[in-house]
Amino acid sequence: MKKVAVIMGSDSDLPVVEKAIDTLKEYGVPFEVHVYSAHRTPEQVRDFVSGAADNGFGVIIAAAGMAAHLAGAVAANTVLPVIGIPVSAKKLDGMDALLATVQMPSGIPVATVAIDGAKNAAILAAQIIAVSDAELTEKLKADRKQAADIVLSKNAKIEQTYNR
Repeated sequence: MKKVAVIMGSDSDLPVVEKAIDTLKEYGVPFEVHVYSAHRTPEQVRDFVSGAADNGFGVIIAAAGMAAHLAGAVAANTVLPVIGIPVSAKKLDGMDALLATVQMPSGIPVATVAIDGAKNAAILAAQIIAVSDAELTEKLKADRKQAADIVLSKNAKIEQTYNR
């Protein structure tokens, strides 16, 4: 199974990123976690990302707040799928990070999840990996069914209470 690289621009992003880490663990997807800054360590970003495919990675998740150039810097240096997590900050509530992450130039795509949407980033990464992993596909399907069953159970209770 291919690995997922999880890169955050600062260790202050860890409380958000931990949701992705926990989700990858739940699915049994191997991963590595790193702190690299698009602005302060651009050479390390480039070196890690440019060798990621050869080092067994299949997807890269990049989380950053404020200017949030990390996902773009990552995507510029690889053809692996890149998933950006815009991280909220005290100023602008993460809108700056969202716009910086989602507004990529043609030819350098970054799949972008919601502000602080680390769990969805991990699920999307697992879905990408699952294209070539039947066991992981079945885990994802089982989780979808469980989520649907929960909603339908809640619906039944509401219908029983109000639709007499």
